[in-house]
Amino acid sequence: MNCELLATCSALGYLEGDSYHKEPDCLEGVKDLIRYLRHEDDTRDVRQQLGDSQIVQNDLLPIIVQYRQDKALFDACIRLMVNLTQPAMLCFGKIPDDPVFRHHFMQVTSHLQAYKEAFASEKVFGILSETLYDLLQLDWEQRQEEDNLLIERILLLVRNVLHVPADPCEEKKVDDDASIHDRVLWAIHMSGFDDLVKFLASAQSEQQWSMHVLEIISLMFREQTPEALVSAGHARSAEEKQRDSQELEALRRKEHAEKRSRTLQRGMRHSRFGGSYVVQGLKAIGEKDVIYHRNLNNFKNYTHDLGKAVRRVPKRNRQAQDCRDKRRSALNVRLFLREFCIDFLENCYNRLMYLVKESLIREQTQQHDETYYLWALSFFMAFNRGNGFRADLVSETMSIRTFHFIERNVTNYYEMLLTDRKEATSWSRRMHLALKAYQELLLTVNEMDRSPDESIRQSSNVIKSNIFYLMEYREIFLTLLRKYDETKQPHSYLKDLVESTHLFLRMLERFCKGRKNLIVQKKRVRRRKSQGKKKQSPQDASPEVLAETWKIVEEELRASGFQLSASLAESIVPFDAASETPLEEQRTEAMIRVQDALLARLGPEALALLRAAREVWPDGDVFGSSDVEPEEELDLLKQIFHANLPRRSPETVAEEEEDDGAELEEEELESVQLSEKEFNFLDFIKRFANPSIVRPYLLLLKSYSKNTPHTNHCIVRMLHRLAVDLKMDALLYQLSVFHLFNKILNDPAAAAYKELVTFSKYVLNRFFAVAAQNNKAYVELLFWKNVGAVREMTEGYAKDGDGKKPSWTEEEEEELRRLYMEHLDSEVPDIVETVIQLLSNSSRTRRQVVTQLVHMGLVDNAKELKKQKKGTQIVLWTEEQELELEMLFEEYRDSDDVLGDIMKKLTAKRSRARVVDKLLSMGLVSERRQLYKKRSRGAHGKSSGKGMTEEEFLAGVSQGFPDDSVDQDDEDEEDAESEDSEEDGNEREIPQPVRRRSQNFNLTAERRADISTMVNALQQDGLAGPLLWLQNSLNQTANDREEDGVSQPVPLVALTEANEDAMENHNFQKLLCKLGMRPPENEQETFWRIPENMSPSQLLSAAAALTSGQDGAENREEQQGSRDSTEETSTQAEEEEEEEVSTEHRAQALRALLLARSRKSHPALDADPMSDVNGDDPSSVIERSQEKMSTKRSKRRALDDDDDDDDNEEEKGIGFVFNMLTIFKNDY
Repeated sequence: MNCELLATCSALGYLEGDSYHKEPDCLEGVKDLIRYLRHEDDTRDVRQQLGDSQIVQNDLLPIIVQYRQDKALFDACIRLMVNLTQPAMLCFGKIPDDPVFRHHFMQVTSHLQAYKEAFASEKVFGILSETLYDLLQLDWEQRQEEDNLLIERILLLVRNVLHVPADPCEEKKVDDDASIHDRVLWAIHMSGFDDLVKFLASAQSEQQWSMHVLEIISLMFREQTPEALVSAGHARSAEEKQRDSQELEALRRKEHAEKRSRTLQRGMRHSRFGGSYVVQGLKAIGEKDVIYHRNLNNFKNYTHDLGKAVRRVPKRNRQAQDCRDKRRSALNVRLFLREFCIDFLENCYNRLMYLVKESLIREQTQQHDETYYLWALSFFMAFNRGNGFRADLVSETMSIRTFHFIERNVTNYYEMLLTDRKEATSWSRRMHLALKAYQELLLTVNEMDRSPDESIRQSSNVIKSNIFYLMEYREIFLTLLRKYDETKQPHSYLKDLVESTHLFLRMLERFCKGRKNLIVQKKRVRRRKSQGKKKQSPQDASPEVLAETWKIVEEELRASGFQLSASLAESIVPFDAASETPLEEQRTEAMIRVQDALLARLGPEALALLRAAREVWPDGDVFGSSDVEPEEELDLLKQIFHANLPRRSPETVAEEEEDDGAELEEEELESVQLSEKEFNFLDFIKRFANPSIVRPYLLLLKSYSKNTPHTNHCIVRMLHRLAVDLKMDALLYQLSVFHLFNKILNDPAAAAYKELVTFSKYVLNRFFAVAAQNNKAYVELLFWKNVGAVREMTEGYAKDGDGKKPSWTEEEEEELRRLYMEHLDSEVPDIVETVIQLLSNSSRTRRQVVTQLVHMGLVDNAKELKKQKKGTQIVLWTEEQELELEMLFEEYRDSDDVLGDIMKKLTAKRSRARVVDKLLSMGLVSERRQLYKKRSRGAHGKSSGKGMTEEEFLAGVSQGFPDDSVDQDDEDEEDAESEDSEEDGNEREIPQPVRRRSQNFNLTAERRADISTMVNALQQDGLAGPLLWLQNSLNQTANDREEDGVSQPVPLVALTEANEDAMENHNFQKLLCKLGMRPPENEQETFWRIPENMSPSQLLSAAAALTSGQDGAENREEQQGSRDSTEETSTQAEEEEEEEVSTEHRAQALRALLLARSRKSHPALDADPMSDVNGDDPSSVIERSQEKMSTKRSKRRALDDDDDDDDNEEEKGIGFVFNMLTIFKNDY
């Protein structure tokens, strides 16, 4: 043991007899242990060492018993014990696979079992009950946060103790004997803690503990069954005695039959020599017969597998094991638990289950907490059924909402069972728990049917009508049986599933018998399939048929006077507003619909569709003018009737549907149609006639000797429905089934299984009758059969040629070979489509042609003729194509539509998305936006590639910046969508959004005046600080670009709340746009940016423009002009000019700063700013500007201390002083 842990444990105190003597620093020692547990490693070494020292038994429990009044020590001990008693599964996350960690896991579990034995004391639970009682006596106003924490810790401690699993190897207890768990339950009962649990479950003010209470209750009844608690303390009824006597008589008969069989197997006289026999007809390894060297009385048990090593079954194929933790507790414990159940149902059940259900729906609980709800529902409803059924005690969980909740959980558990294979066992147990809850709901509804109360029976009928009406509840058992997997789901799950299915079918059958007809809901998923035959068009029909059709339509329209009913006119919709198909294409489809209606001789429908389409598309008078006469409408219909309208071939439609895999799920969801139909019970039973459903029943039947009589009855009843009611006994004609029937018939205790024996004989007799007529029946025994195979086996097999399509004639084969060889070397895009169009038999489909080509040996595989998607014929780029692309890019890089011009000139046609990807991979462009079509101004007729004028810039700013940015983002998204659609094969031309026009960052006089006006307005709004921050950022960026010579976009990151508010100000954003700052371009950008193409001189000019005033503006214009001229001459002259200007600025700023310090306390500084207009002294104006400037300067320095060094800060501060002096001078 660690020396620090040992010293800390020793510092707690010592136990002398039944008295514990604590040390002075006992409280600090307990806190140290809590701290040690917080830093233990993955092996839980601290927890194991404390368990080895038995700190809970020798220290912590005696402390809380003797020093309960010491609140701080008591709370610390409870905290420590909650940590020490937490389940080992929580400590390790799961049962470790590694042997070393598995050993540590077992060690922690053994310590927990020792803790549980120490807690089986009335004194301990007495102290916990008294403390919890005192805390619950406090009103919520008086209860402190520490009190609520202590209540929760006590409940968690009791839960952890009850959660500790039993150790059957150590306890070795039999039924009716008190185990450690029983002793803990008895201590809970004697201390009155169970009454406190019931109070917490029923009190309205304590509903926050509902989940903890339900966990404790579920762990209390962990080893119990409702039937055992119901019968506790009661004498057995006559029915129970009769049932027990029948089971005992069956066992006696079975034992007597086995004894008699063993007697018959024994020879009449003892033979010292066994003898050897030749078994005729049974071949050995060679060609000779088997030689048998044993007595003949055991020959029927002979098999070739005798003496062979048993083949090991892989772990993944082993059958799932049942979790057997049920036992019968001591009588006094069962009686106490029975009384607890009765009180709980009468006072707590409905309220507690409501609170827990609400918490689960609102997701206010932890993961998998719904399992406690499912267990409580099944357990207490089963107890209620057995203990004199009362529907009002469980009314909260008897609703359609509960059925829906359980059905949803069953579905979720099954999906997780398939996906989370590592935790398949846990998900299987949860699924079994949900199935038990669903079964209990059905049993309770069935019990309500037998109630003498008419209102309860009516409630039962309402619930059943809802269950049987909805398809989800009606077909849940079909799904579960079909998806049963014996490697993941145990035998007990299959038993409950079969019994639940039997109960559901019996209730459904009884419900249908009492009614003439039952209407149920039906869901139908409509999947679009390619039709084998095209719709008839006018070109396919003969002129005589068309003339006759038009004559009938014309007579019908004239007879009706061209008048349409109101219902027909309202039901016709010519277009789909939610469809993604363009409106122009829908206009063509509407015209095709009119033609189809005319061909189908539906004149009124065609006329109604024509008039509705005219209202939607009035332009161009495609469907006639608004004031058209009836005779003109008739002529228009005749033109549409004889027109050759473009129609898509069904093969193309089918292939597009197959390729659209990304939207398949959405289309299926949209195509689910709800309808109602009349329910037929026999048709519903036919859905169980499937090998995947029959197999689980036969798997459960293999353990017939261990099953209960009720389970065997459920199995036989289902097989009887299939074999007798549906007359599909051939489903059971399988060798493994017959082997099982033979085992049942030869069982010495066969008299105890009368139903099984009778049914086995019936199926075997039917098989031999079929075998007399069908000589292949014995071969059919090797296979499981579906409904089609069953019908063939009993009614006769279909001939080879029946049901097949007519084959190809020799002339058609020769024609197909000739056409294929002619176009084999041609460059047609799709040779199969070309051949289909040239075939004399136009009814041949693409599938038939491809199949025949493979059959004739002209093509090795059908995949060679697979229709290629558009845009994907060319994948790889050759060197010549890459060189061509690079040359085209260099040629058109300055055009308005770079990508469009390249697409027009490319030799190898590719999709726009492929070309964009290649340009990016070659490094010719850095982002997709560089390839967007540039926006052009149609009013001026100028190319968007040229620079933008001042008027255009101001017009763009005046339109409102935020909306423009949003529109630009929307256009970017549309461009991305267009590229994706092209990737899928859509090659039609889509207008590309234009790129943001280039900006001229040189500030003209008019532009400076606008900026000066904006600056003055923002200063009056209190945004002087953000303006200074913006000016500082521009100056710093200009200096960085001069020093580094590298230009990159610089984000304007606001680090203060005032600057953040300014960046969201609409007027401030207009100023940024005026200065040439770039807004966030897409959803991935958050901040405004200083563009990379702004030169240092332009940045300094923009920063100087933030200083308002006429004189300052003139000076800045002169300075800017000098900078521009210097830039044109040489870089060295520019640097000298900037140095001179900065030196002059520093001198003026220092003089102004000294003047401000000398008149710092002058009273005129607080005067009205407007006093300068009335003739104030200019010096006072300067002083006021100095004071305001110094205050703003101190604020700015406080924000910039973390980012700038002292030298740069001093220079920027002096520049700021100069700018502020200029502002106030101009105002004066």
